[in-house]
Amino acid sequence: MPASFVPPRQVKIGDAAAFAGCTPRAIRHYHEIGLLPEPERGGDDRRRYGYEDMIRLLWIRRMADAGIALEDIREAFAEDPADAHSGDRIEAVLERVEGSLAAQEAELRRQRTAVQRMRVEGSRVGLLSDLVTERLKGLPEGSLRQADLDTLLVTERIFGPLGAAVQATRFVALATHPALREESDRIDDAEEALDDSVAVDDPRVAHVAAERHAFETALHAAIEESGLDEDDDALFDAWDAAHPELGDAEEDASGSDSGRAMSVLEATGKMPYDFSPARLRCMELAEELSAKNA
Repeated sequence: MPASFVPPRQVKIGDAAAFAGCTPRAIRHYHEIGLLPEPERGGDDRRRYGYEDMIRLLWIRRMADAGIALEDIREAFAEDPADAHSGDRIEAVLERVEGSLAAQEAELRRQRTAVQRMRVEGSRVGLLSDLVTERLKGLPEGSLRQADLDTLLVTERIFGPLGAAVQATRFVALATHPALREESDRIDDAEEALDDSVAVDDPRVAHVAAERHAFETALHAAIEESGLDEDDDALFDAWDAAHPELGDAEEDASGSDSGRAMSVLEATGKMPYDFSPARLRCMELAEELSAKNA
């Protein structure tokens, strides 16, 4: 620097923020939470920052950039160097920060994997869990419908990746059996026709329920004949081997990919379905037929 240049003994908040790589608003926040002592103001009633203030500000910024929370930084600065236990407390803070960063790193890897799967698959199927995506691999192009993916998405949210992967067997069978897919569409249309204008004791309700039961029986037979049920058994075995620490409660919870886990009862109570009373009655009758013929 020129010999005639003399560094300032104090600087204004804008210059302090520019040098530290933050904003004046951030510095004011540090003052408010007691992280950075507020310096004396000059004759113009503006804050003036000296060398020691800037040193502390630089350390604050470096620690914040490392992912340490502001309250933990404040705790670190508050420690008494003469306190024999201060090092233990700081070590606990750093251990917690390291764990948080490891979790963030794992989440970033999961997100990148999902994006890569989506690019490879060329559809939203890549946003489902890898367990479900793997189950759907090799299907004929265009055989999976958006409604199929929507259903798997909801199932994964309620029952987790394993539940959705098992349900994917249904869509694999439909995708590889055109006649069953056609019959499924016909019965779906018949069920949708049971709207609010249809009474629950209308003969059509019982008729459609019987058709649904017959179709599900045929679909189950096709799944067994094609060996897909054996794939499901292998899926359960692989899941149990990979998650020996999970109990029944955790297995019934939704996956952690999106939001906190919730119970099946809680999840189903929060997911709306626009089913008429007649259609609900049809579903009940179909279940009763299945139970009777089990």
